Amino acid sequence: MRAVFGLVLIVGMALAGFAIYMVQGYFEQQNAELAAQRAAAAQNVATVDVLAVNRQMAYGEVITTADIQFIKYAEPFLPEGVFMTQEELFPKGGDELRVVLRQLEENEPIIAIKVTEPGEDAGLTSRLARGMRAFTIRVDVASGVSGFLNPGDRVDVYWTGRIEGATRGGGDVTKLIETGVEIIAVDQTAESNRGEANVARTVTVQVTPQEVAALAQAQSSGRLSLSLVGREDDSVVEAIEVDQRALLGIVEQAVVPEAVEEQGCSIRTRRGAETIDVPIPCTN
Repeated sequence: MRAVFGLVLIVGMALAGFAIYMVQGYFEQQNAELAAQRAAAAQNVATVDVLAVNRQMAYGEVITTADIQFIKYAEPFLPEGVFMTQEELFPKGGDELRVVLRQLEENEPIIAIKVTEPGEDAGLTSRLARGMRAFTIRVDVASGVSGFLNPGDRVDVYWTGRIEGATRGGGDVTKLIETGVEIIAVDQTAESNRGEANVARTVTVQVTPQEVAALAQAQSSGRLSLSLVGREDDSVVEAIEVDQRALLGIVEQAVVPEAVEEQGCSIRTRRGAETIDVPIPCTN
C-alpha cells in the first residue's frame, strides 16, 4: 500500500512539474510575441491620404475626377506639392480641369509641378518662369547633340562666325555666349519623357529678354551649337573663345622694325693723302 502511495505521489509531482514547465513556456512565448508586436508598432510609419492617378497618363492629357484615387503615402516622405483633397486639385470643380505636363505612372501621386494650373493648357506659356521668354534655335544632328536633347535639359550655347574688322588672324571664331540655358521644347513637343533619341530641327529655350536679343543676333550672323550640361553640374564656366590660330597652336610674333641708320652732315677735307670728314649741323 505504501509503495502504491509513493508511486502515485511521484507521478503527481512529475505531472505538476510538467504542467509548470508548459505554463512557463507559454508565458515566455506570449512575452516574445508581445515584444515583437511592440517592435513592429514602433517601426510603423504614419500615413496620409493623397490623390494619385489610377492609370498611366501622358503629356497633354486632361485629368478628370474619373482618373484620380486616394492612396496611402508615408507622411515623413511626402513630396512637396501633393494634393490632399479634390478641392485642392480642382478648386472650381469640373469647370477648370488640369492638364498633365510630365508623364504620370499608375498610382503615382499628383504633384503640382507635373500638372498645369486649373483651366490652363499645356502650351509653352505654362512652362515659362516669370520674366522669361521662349526663343527657338535651329539645330541639326551635329549642333543638336545627335538628338539626345529633351525638355528640362540644360545646354551651353556656342557661336561660330567671322568677326568683321578683327585685327587678329583671319578665319572663324567659336565663342561661348550663354551657359546653363534650359530647354522647354524640342521641335513641337514639350514632353520630357521621350524614350528614344530623335534628331530635332528646332530647340526652344527659356531665356531673359536680353538673352533673346543676343541669341537672335548670334543666329543671324553665324552658326549656333549646343552642348549638353549634366543634371548635377553646377560649375561656373569661364569665358571661352577659340579661333584657328589658337586651335592649331600658332603664336603670333611681334614684328620688330628695322633700325634706320641715322644720317648726318659733314664736310670732307683732304690733307695730303688723308681724307677727313668733319661733322657739322645739318641745315634744311
